[in-house]
Amino acid sequence: MEETDLREWIAVHGKSLFDRGYTSGGSGNISVKLDDGMLVTPTRSCLGRLDPDRIAKLDPEGNHLTGDPPSTEAVLHMGVYRARPEDRAVVHLHSPYAVALSCLKGLDPEDLLPPLMAYFVMSIGRLPLVAFHPPGSRRLAAAVEEKCGSHRAVLMAHHGTVVAGKDLVDAVYAAEELEETARVFFLVKGGDYRTLGPEQIAELRKRYASG
Repeated sequence: MEETDLREWIAVHGKSLFDRGYTSGGSGNISVKLDDGMLVTPTRSCLGRLDPDRIAKLDPEGNHLTGDPPSTEAVLHMGVYRARPEDRAVVHLHSPYAVALSCLKGLDPEDLLPPLMAYFVMSIGRLPLVAFHPPGSRRLAAAVEEKCGSHRAVLMAHHGTVVAGKDLVDAVYAAEELEETARVFFLVKGGDYRTLGPEQIAELRKRYASG
């Protein structure tokens, strides 16, 4: 896909996520990896009102080339791409149910959500927690990069989600699935709910891996 088209797609998906309450105000950011660098939403920009021409472009070393100044979380996106070189897009959201999940005590920090929904198992699998570090800091970026080596999605404590994908659509859909599973978790939490069993999980993961 041409760079111009990717810019348009970032704006289209950003508005869709914003309009449905997956992020608010100037929070959240989206990036797409290019052969010659990265496109990333500008700092303090509203995902619901992105101007494709003003989306920042960085070179492979993170230097700002064109567009508005990049999100302060650009360093986080670059860390994810280093950990997952096969992926081409990253979506970071402050989606409310996932953020609420990140504030709960007593959960397994290596596997925050039980296997409630088939598509979550196929697209995300295990969701680990990254300890709190200030947004935009290199400490946070390093912690996320470490986890993303073996997980396509992580939840940052008191902050939000980071989800990588093979392309922008893949990353957006997985981020949506994560938020919906967190919402369902809060709906069933405290009740006598069922989860998918080991054999069902293995079958789902095999199905996802085979395309």
